[in-house]
Order: sequence, then structure tokens, then C-alpha cells
Amino acid sequence: MLYYLFEYLQTHFDLPGARLFNYLSFRASLALIFSLLTSLMFGKKIINYLRIKQIGESVRDLGLEGQKAKAGTPTMGGIIIIIATILPVILFTRLENIYIILLLITTLWMGIIGFIDDYIKIFKSSKEGLKGKFKVIGQVGLGIIVGAAIYFHEDVQIREFEGEASFIEKSTKTTIPFVKDNELDYSAALTWINKDWVDYSWLIFIPIVIFIITAVSNGANLTDGIDGLAAGNSAIIVLTLGVFSWVSGNVIFSDYLNVMNIPYAGEMTVFIAAFTGALIGFLWYNTYPAQIFMGDTGSLTIGGIIAVIAIATRKELLIPILCGVFFIENLSVVMQVGWFKYTRRKLGEGKRIFLMSPLHHHFQKKGYHESKIVVRFWIIGILLAVITIVTLKIR
Repeated sequence: MLYYLFEYLQTHFDLPGARLFNYLSFRASLALIFSLLTSLMFGKKIINYLRIKQIGESVRDLGLEGQKAKAGTPTMGGIIIIIATILPVILFTRLENIYIILLLITTLWMGIIGFIDDYIKIFKSSKEGLKGKFKVIGQVGLGIIVGAAIYFHEDVQIREFEGEASFIEKSTKTTIPFVKDNELDYSAALTWINKDWVDYSWLIFIPIVIFIITAVSNGANLTDGIDGLAAGNSAIIVLTLGVFSWVSGNVIFSDYLNVMNIPYAGEMTVFIAAFTGALIGFLWYNTYPAQIFMGDTGSLTIGGIIAVIAIATRKELLIPILCGVFFIENLSVVMQVGWFKYTRRKLGEGKRIFLMSPLHHHFQKKGYHESKIVVRFWIIGILLAVITIVTLKIR
């Protein structure tokens, strides 16, 4: 809204300073500051309100140190993240931008799914919350919307360079690490059979989008197990994607760094700045000992947003590296459950690979304090973020 106001003031009244709103860096900085202040100022009020309404976490006794003390801690803190993200986005972005529209839809869509899950857990006294199949249906629905929009919308294009010339075209190309040309075209899965099938590339692209959104949102959900772990690692991931978004949207820098240029994608930098500020502000209250938990309202939303940004910047194949913490947490659960079922079927008694899953609980069982686990996971997240950026030049 402020973007359009100052654009009007600049055009009609030549207001000094109004031109600043044309710069992504300026609007992104304002969005980050505004979202951070919003989450800090209103976070405490939301926490107190949730305490009054006795909207607290029901903690199962898993034999972990300090676990019982967390019972009754307010949850649904993802509301703080959502509000602190949406308000500056509305104020400082170009709302007609297709990428901003998709990210706002993602934020609200996944936030609602997570809110319903938390509501059922708290007010219906159901430990399972929303049934898994309904969560998956919601994630698939979002994947269809995002995949179809990115594939069919006329503003979603990439710029190809040929010498000093360039042209813009619709494409299903994406970035792939460690490969010379650094690009993979999803349509190749069909065109190698028949070149005329290129128009049906959405049959490949949309299911891939659905899978990525489902996997990353569930990965973030599993990582949200100890104070500050999910929020801290998510902030690291999102900042990295912010770098990709800004570079991808800039013709000069994308050409110089040989990164895929995506027109209009730079506007996501403002959203990412707001989202980062919201995560850091939430972390103020979520660090050990946590005053509030994000709940599924937050974790599912965070995962969905990260997935959509990665897909929009054509960096989704870097997710296993960039979101390595999410990936290993997810994998630890799959390995634990799979091995337990296999050994029970073969040996009559289920055996475990880890003392407990997800992986952060394994280290808790080994006696590590959760603050040490969180900080070390943050360090790993920073290392993975650096590696992710470096992969663009290792071909």
C-alpha cells in the first residue's frame, strides 16, 4: 500500500524521497524492521492472551530432561509469525506481483491448516490433531495452485542470454547443482520421447511442486521439537533464499554470476525480509526456555513458504542441501520407523537405530542440553547455507 502511495506522490507531486520506494533494498529493509518490531511488540501480548485463555501445550512424557516443565507453555505462536509477515508485505510490496500473491496464499493456506491442527489438539483434547490425510490433502491442494500458477501464469518466465542479447520465455527449467550448464528442464522427461509433448510438461512439473511443498512443510514440522530449533534454522534458510531471490531478479548480477534470471522475482526479497524479521522476532520469545511454541500453525506455514520461495527462484533441487537439517530430521524418522517395522517382522521384536527420533531427541537422550543441540544445529544450518551458495559455482 505504501509503495503505491509513494509512487503516486512521486508521479504527481515529485515528493522528495518518494523515489526510495522504487528500490527493493530500501523496501526490504523497512519490511524487516517493521516485521521485527511487530513480532516483538505484539508477541508478548499474544503470549499473555494465550495464557489467559489457557491455550497451552500438552506434553507427552517421553522421558526427556526438562520436558515436564514445558507443559502448559502457550502454543499457536505461529500466529505471531503470520501477522508479523503479512502486515509489512501489504505495506511495502507490489501486491499485483504473482510471486507475492502466491506467497500470501501459501502463508494463509498453511496457517489455516496448522491452526486447525493445533485447535483440535488443544480444545478437542486429541493428541493426534488433524488427521494426516487431511493435512496431505491441504498440502496437495496448495501444490496444485502453486504449480499451476507458476506453469501457466504469463508473468512467470525466465530470461535466456545469447551473447549480448537476451530474450524472455516460458520455461520449466530449474537450477541443478554440480552440473556444467547448471540447468535442468523438467519438460525433457517427455520431449525425449516425443517433442510434441512439450505442452504436457505440467504433468511432470505440478506433481514435483506438490511433492516439494509436502516434504518441506512436514520436515519443518518435525524439526519443531525443541526451543528455537525450527525458527533459527528457518531464518538461516530464508536469508539464503533471499540472496537467490535478489540476484535472480537483477539482470546485471544474474548475468555476471551466471544465475538464472527470473523477471519480477526480485519482489520476493521484500517478502523474505518481512518473513525473516518475523522469525527472528518470534525467536526472541522461543529461545530456551521458550515462552511460546509455534505449533503447527507456525511450522507448517514456515515449511510451505520455504518450499514456494525455492520453487519460484528455481532452486528447489538445492533443498536437500539448504534444508539439510529439515531433511535429516525427516530422514531420521523414516529410518527409525522403517527399521523398527522391518526388524519386528523379521525378528519378532522391533529394534531402533536411534535412541529416539526425530534426531534432536536422540541427542537429548544422550544427555546433551537442548540449547547446545539447537546452537550446533544452527551452525550446521549456516554451513549448509554457505555450501548451497557455493554449489552454484562448482560445476
